[in-house]
Amino acid sequence: MPETILIVDDEPSIVAPLQFLMQRNGYRVLVAQTGEQALEVIAAEKPEVVLLDIMLPGISGFDVCRMVREDRQLDKTRIVLVTAMGHRVNMAKGLALGADAYITKPFANEAIVSKVKELLDHADETDQ
Repeated sequence: MPETILIVDDEPSIVAPLQFLMQRNGYRVLVAQTGEQALEVIAAEKPEVVLLDIMLPGISGFDVCRMVREDRQLDKTRIVLVTAMGHRVNMAKGLALGADAYITKPFANEAIVSKVKELLDHADETDQ
């Protein structure tokens, strides 16, 4: 079964191309538009990677990241913050909350695919 990627963003102009890109690279793709939806999908589906925007309606991406990291059953879930918030303080906060990577918008397609593959390859190595 292909690895599952959850895209969490409330902007269709970001979700649609990311969804297409991840599917084209062989991943099963799920989508959530709010922090609340993200937490529900993560709990139910346990995706390998979450591409998570910070600025979301309701619960922020920072809070989603923190809550996922507090749940020991989700230790293997990789979180990539994908956001327009490129300030160093935001990056530091995201990484301190447990994000595995931080990518700023706009991003190169190759960069995000490469980061997802890197995280999945690293996860495979630690599982062995």
